[in-house]
Amino acid sequence: MTKIVPPLAPTNTPELGTSGRLLARAALLTAGLTVAGALLGLLRDQAFAHYFGADTDTDAFLVAWTVPEVAATLLIEDGLAFVLVPAFSLALVGRARRTGPDPVRALVAATLPRLMLALAGGGAVLIAAAPAMVAVLAPGLPRADLAVDCTRLTATCVFTFGLTGYCSAALRGHGRFLAPASIYVAYNVGIIALLLALGRAWGVRAAAAGVALGGVLMILVQLPALWRSWRDREPAVALPAARRADRGTAQALRLALVAPIVVFALSRQTQVLIERFLAAPLPAGAISHLNYAQKVAQMPMVLSLMLCTVTFPVIARALAAGDTERARRRVESDLIVAGTIVLVGASVVVACAPQIIQILFQRGAFTVHDTAATADVMRMYALGLLGQTLVGVLARSYFSEARPLWFPACAMLAGLAATATAGALAVPVWGAPGIAAANALGITLTALLLLWGSGRRRTALSVRWVGGQLARLVVAAGGATAACWWGAHETSHPVVALAVGATSSVVVFAVVARLLRVREFCLLFRPVTRKLWHAR
Repeated sequence: MTKIVPPLAPTNTPELGTSGRLLARAALLTAGLTVAGALLGLLRDQAFAHYFGADTDTDAFLVAWTVPEVAATLLIEDGLAFVLVPAFSLALVGRARRTGPDPVRALVAATLPRLMLALAGGGAVLIAAAPAMVAVLAPGLPRADLAVDCTRLTATCVFTFGLTGYCSAALRGHGRFLAPASIYVAYNVGIIALLLALGRAWGVRAAAAGVALGGVLMILVQLPALWRSWRDREPAVALPAARRADRGTAQALRLALVAPIVVFALSRQTQVLIERFLAAPLPAGAISHLNYAQKVAQMPMVLSLMLCTVTFPVIARALAAGDTERARRRVESDLIVAGTIVLVGASVVVACAPQIIQILFQRGAFTVHDTAATADVMRMYALGLLGQTLVGVLARSYFSEARPLWFPACAMLAGLAATATAGALAVPVWGAPGIAAANALGITLTALLLLWGSGRRRTALSVRWVGGQLARLVVAAGGATAACWWGAHETSHPVVALAVGATSSVVVFAVVARLLRVREFCLLFRPVTRKLWHAR
């Protein structure tokens, strides 16, 4: 189990990630498990495509899939994490200085019971309102009855995802990353298991039941680590003043801090709802093509944000201790590193989209026509990958301040309006690719607004310098895309084409970025070019 900082520091404020070696180890473990979860997610989608292809039944399931998508964003990846990781970081800073009750235990006692009650109620409401929800999300859907059945099965994830997110935030706040990084491995194992066991008999309902099972497994995989983190801690003293303080903390978390985070997270996920709404009247399979394309196109973004999963508690702990300079440097470095990863991946996605889809999905009920349609959509999604990544990095830096901030939510709403307007105009002309292009436009607008506003906060990023570095990375990505396209089209075999194209992309990107003097690449090559001390 990777542990970055002891949960109980005897003297000074605990500094998560003071050791670069431990931070790198945590990032490496998180990366490995993130990749494993992503690969299992691809295997899940491959099994789904093999069994069901892209037709009215899969469109019906993907409407129900909206529930776990929104729940994951709101309860695991963004919303709840943005509230609880800074809260646990503050509590741990207080624990190091405490003379009375344990603030970590107090935080759990003040928040967890109420959260469980709210999650159970929310899940019950969704189960009861499934017919109305399907009618709103996808009016005119041919298999609305099937979508309702699947929605009622997936609605259970509201409760399980909420507890998963709470456990993940608590563990990350304590500097433990292995168990939280394992959740999507457990989740996809549950879905794949039920698909293989019941896919032929239950149809797409087996995948919906797998979502319910996977949510339970996500909780179970974290419980041992959570128990080890909290055992042997001194119980909080039940003082009346402490109880009043705990109630005040819970009230602040619920009203002042949670509201803008919920609006931000829901607005971000609403982009998917808009896509499904616009695609519902299109020919059968359009929603499925959008889903497959988005899942694959977002792989570079998922990998780029794995570093931020580790550094989010670092930034929150630094701000809690008043070290704004350290937090600023960390955010700027995260932006460049994450931008590099996602742009290299985006260049491969744009240049090798048909080969990627052919390798992953073209078998069984998934036809050559589905491959071509999905590849066209995926290229459009790839144009917004840098914006998706910047939003992920910058949102974590905003909400790590553990105070009410409405600017990120307003920026997200502006991007959402751009997505809806552009999508409505584009879908009659370009169909599903137009919807994906509108998504890219909206999220890029949000990213630019968040970057502009980041220079006016506590961390005060150097917006001009960061923007210049990112612009150089975009130029490098353009060269990498051209090289990847050339390499991929030198052979007709999809696996060889993808390997040659990806290799060409990485080499050309690194060379161009070094020539353009991107900071991280200059630091990377410095040990090779620096003169030895005795030779100066």
